Amino acid sequence: MKENLREAVLLFEEVMIHGTERVLKSVDSPVWRVYSPEQLHLLKLVGKYGPIASGRIAVMQGVHKSAISNRLKKLNEKGLVEVERAEDDHRTKRIVLTQVGQAVVEESNQAIYDYLEQLIDGKVEDDEIQQFIETFKKVKSILKIED
Repeated sequence: MKENLREAVLLFEEVMIHGTERVLKSVDSPVWRVYSPEQLHLLKLVGKYGPIASGRIAVMQGVHKSAISNRLKKLNEKGLVEVERAEDDHRTKRIVLTQVGQAVVEESNQAIYDYLEQLIDGKVEDDEIQQFIETFKKVKSILKIED
């Protein structure tokens, strides 16, 4: 079990690192030429977890708050995110995605899905994908990751 788990973790890390690199270099979409991968990832986080504090985004992206502030400023200027005050504490600012930001996230996601579908078409069977889904649902549950 321990050796299998170790191999699984190493393979996961390798696929995530090199897979991300390959996708970033290979996806050809207008949105990927306008926004940086970091900006697109930030938009995805806000879309999934927003309204969200910039400090939480910094933790999730593994960068300093100043990097997030710079990204948010640029994205706000382009009308992709807005800053709102929390109802319960007016000192707390939360980031929300605008409709334009949501459209950018959807376009980015579709470009990634199209690329990956083309890449693995005929190489991975549906039952293998289903097993992958079930395994990651289990791991997600164990880690208590909320939607």
